[in-house]
This record gives sequence, C-alpha cells and structure tokens, in this order.
Amino acid sequence: MSRSYSKEYKCKSGNAKYRPGGHAGPKPGLARLIVRARPGKPTQGLLVAGNMVFPCALGRGGISAGKREGDGATPLAAMRILSGYFRADHVAARRTRLRMTPISDDLGWCEVPGDRNYNRPVKIPYGASHETMRRADRLYDCCLVLDWNISPRRRGRGSAIFFHLARPGFTPTQGCVAVTAKVMARLLPYLSDRTVLQVVR
Repeated sequence: MSRSYSKEYKCKSGNAKYRPGGHAGPKPGLARLIVRARPGKPTQGLLVAGNMVFPCALGRGGISAGKREGDGATPLAAMRILSGYFRADHVAARRTRLRMTPISDDLGWCEVPGDRNYNRPVKIPYGASHETMRRADRLYDCCLVLDWNISPRRRGRGSAIFFHLARPGFTPTQGCVAVTAKVMARLLPYLSDRTVLQVVR
C-alpha cells in the first residue's frame, strides 16, 4: 500500500484523524519528516511529509527512548538524513539532493559495539559481525543513512539505523523506518542532507 492518505483520514485502529492539508504533494525541500506509531500497532507508523501522510514500518521493538544494540527498537529521536545507497542493478539513480552511492558486492555495515568500525560501513569480508548491504530481499534498493549514533558513536547504542524500503504488509524492521518503493521515489526529490526524520510519540 503506497498511497498517501486523503485530507482527512481516520485510522482503522483508532479515532485519530489526520488532516495533512489540501495540497497535491509534499512541499519543495522537506526540512522534516515526522514519524509516529499507529494507534494499537507499535511496529507500524505514519510518516508525515509536508502535506502528505504515508504508512511505514517501524522496529520490532516499537519506539524507544533508550535504544540499545539488538533490541529491535526505532529510536525516539530527531535524526538527520546524511546520504544514501542504492542498488544500481535494480533501480536507476533518482533525482535527489542527497549524495547517493551504488551498493557494491563488498559493502557491509559493522554491528559489533566493541569494534573500532562499529556503526560504520566496512569492506566485506570483515572479521567482526556485520550486515551485508547488498540484500537479496531488495529492502536496501534505496537505503538512506540516518545520523543515529554516528557522531559521536556510543558503544551499544545501536547501529545501522536507516530509512529504507518496507516488506509487504509493513512487517517490523530491526529498528529502521521503512516505506514502499513508490513512496520512497516520491520523497527523494524533496530530501537533502538537511532533512531531519523525527520519530515522536
């Protein structure tokens, strides 16, 4: 499901109504994306982009103010979008003001708190446990890096917190925020390294 919600949308799981406004799309140059959990569904959320509202997936641990490595939670935080990666063999580079890098076969992301490259991209093969960025499930066909625990890095506060593509049915992530490929393509022209993704309650 990749459509945006209409001017007044009533959640199926609650009485909250969302009135994003009457415009046809997000404002040029989005400064902020707001994400909150759907009522009654802590692993799914609603993402507000200008005048539009889109469904998204959240971490299996819901939203947490005390994010820790391995808890599967999405951080309760304002996180700037730094840059992005894309699978050049699956999708074309789309128009955006973000710096986008093709994902190579040897790109990984370290997830070991005690490693010197914790929460940094690494070259595979790599001695410590890491995530492989070239995924078979296509979740990282477009993957934007958020500045959670990047600078400064704190041991055990979480790694690889991305804004990426969602699985069918918006099943939970490992702590990231995820939207459909259609929504990501719609948002990319409005995003830059000044855009902040803010997770709220």
